[in-house]
Amino acid sequence: MDVKYREEIVKSVRDDYLDRREERRNFECQWQLNTNFVMGNQFSYVSPSGEIEDRGRDYFWQEREVYNHISSIMEARLAKLARVRPKMSVRPATGEENDIRTAKVASKVLDGVWETLDLSEVISQATMWSELTVSAFYKISWDDDGGKRVGEGDNKIYEGEVRIEVCPPYEIFPSSLGTETVEALTSLIHAKAMNVDEIYSRWGVKVKPENAEVLSYDSSGLVGGLNCVSAIPVISRSKKSDVAMVIERYTKPTKEKPNGELAIVCGDALLYYGDLPFVNGSYGRRTFPFVKQDCLRNAGCFFGASVVERCIPVQRAYNSVKNRKHEFMNRIAMGVLAVEDGSVDIGNLEEEGLSPGKILVYRRGATPPMLMNPGSVPSDFNYEEDKLLSEFISISGVSEIMRTSSIPSSITSGTALQLLLDQDDTRLSITAERIRESARKAGQHILRLYKQFASQPRLLRYVGEDGEVEVLSWSASDIGCDDVVFDTENELNSSVASRQNMVFELLRSGLLFDENGKLSDSMRYKILDVMGYGGWEVTHDYAKLHHTRAQKENAFVTKKALEVNEMDDHEIHIEEHSRFCLSGEFENLCKKDCGLKEKLIGHIREHKQFMAALKESERDEQR
Repeated sequence: MDVKYREEIVKSVRDDYLDRREERRNFECQWQLNTNFVMGNQFSYVSPSGEIEDRGRDYFWQEREVYNHISSIMEARLAKLARVRPKMSVRPATGEENDIRTAKVASKVLDGVWETLDLSEVISQATMWSELTVSAFYKISWDDDGGKRVGEGDNKIYEGEVRIEVCPPYEIFPSSLGTETVEALTSLIHAKAMNVDEIYSRWGVKVKPENAEVLSYDSSGLVGGLNCVSAIPVISRSKKSDVAMVIERYTKPTKEKPNGELAIVCGDALLYYGDLPFVNGSYGRRTFPFVKQDCLRNAGCFFGASVVERCIPVQRAYNSVKNRKHEFMNRIAMGVLAVEDGSVDIGNLEEEGLSPGKILVYRRGATPPMLMNPGSVPSDFNYEEDKLLSEFISISGVSEIMRTSSIPSSITSGTALQLLLDQDDTRLSITAERIRESARKAGQHILRLYKQFASQPRLLRYVGEDGEVEVLSWSASDIGCDDVVFDTENELNSSVASRQNMVFELLRSGLLFDENGKLSDSMRYKILDVMGYGGWEVTHDYAKLHHTRAQKENAFVTKKALEVNEMDDHEIHIEEHSRFCLSGEFENLCKKDCGLKEKLIGHIREHKQFMAALKESERDEQR
């Protein structure tokens, strides 16, 4: 690539980035305002120039306290949404045995990667950003230096691993603000300020630091009451000198460029230019490595809507009412003194006030100083305060029960209380569905990246149906489908207590027992998992160990010879092997290997011979 062409690409990407940043500026100002209100800087506003500025005091005595209800509303929503952790599996493409097997492997990979990538913390971080601003983005890519080290000696070779980053909306610049989904965009820019040393270690190019704009916190916000001042953190944009802006422009595949285009620019340097690197779309296509999570959908707009944004006008009005009310109470408590001109020492009175036991000297013949009648606090203040509190509930969908964890004294019925709790969950279910859908799409991206890059066999630890930790060897060829579906309903629709009651009802009705009227080990583990005690009772009893060993022999029947061990419980092994012989999976295996059936039946005969020999020896001992 010649120098002129590289310069044209760099200029095109940078100009595109500047145009999109200017187009998105109004959205960004609102996100900064949301953050400031949550942090307590609630006397800030967006100036005509697009900067976050503070509205100062008009008078020294003016009350300027903050009564932050927005932060408690956000904390209550985050606490509820923390329960949304969907369990996912992969649906096989067809009913063929191979598709069913690969779907099971892909499901186990999803279960194992949940802990490996710490997806619960990733979802929590994304939910925090979507609640605070309007949207959050998962950037799902492949890290060649991730995973386990496979090179020996000085060879730093790693098997590679999926990498998930949470990108706040400040870093995302869509091609059109009127497009609602990521998939419908023609291009997308991800711009992030990075340290120049990190840029060199990742791309091997030395770039000059630039005064890049970054979000920073400053303790310059001042709030307080009469003669009381305290500093609060303020978020705003500032210049940082030791970083450089890395601009990644992803372009959707077209007829001219069927694999799309990715251009990474930093300063005047072109760090990367080529096809989209990841086959992460449906049907083997390449697409953007981003998944969007909205707090609430915003019709006809790429970025979503936020509950915090809706609460800001109510919060401003509430602060104003409370502060004016306290100013009125200050006048009642401290009094307003009427003094005849020249009758007293005004300077002394201003400095010391009317302290208890004070000897007040006034001019002979003058009217003594007197306190004016301040009246009482108007009832309209209390009425407006209660009205604004109720508006917080109607706008945010967070009731007093959720925020204060207390039951109103007017509610005495358990049914009425449950209805109120259900109403809270209903309002939150919209956001919860956005989280679940984002997690499902992220799961699809993860499986597609493994299918593209995990060519060598890998070992995966996962928890089996009986709560046992098992090890699975898999590679990209074992992932044949990426149709990710949910195994659980919306977690907000049922609490732990309701699930426990449901399990107890099923136990009393006998629906969970087997044909012998007993509770199997696998069912016991599932019950404990549903009730929130997963893995609490993992038994390693004698019979369980033999069942597990026999099942492993069934799994490796096509790969190695089966041997009978003297320590085997032959009755259990005969039962497990016979059950496997009658399964559809074994029939399909026999179609590929005609000698497989005789191999397993011969192994069962050996168990029977061992068992017969043991019984014969026991009879001889009894004689």
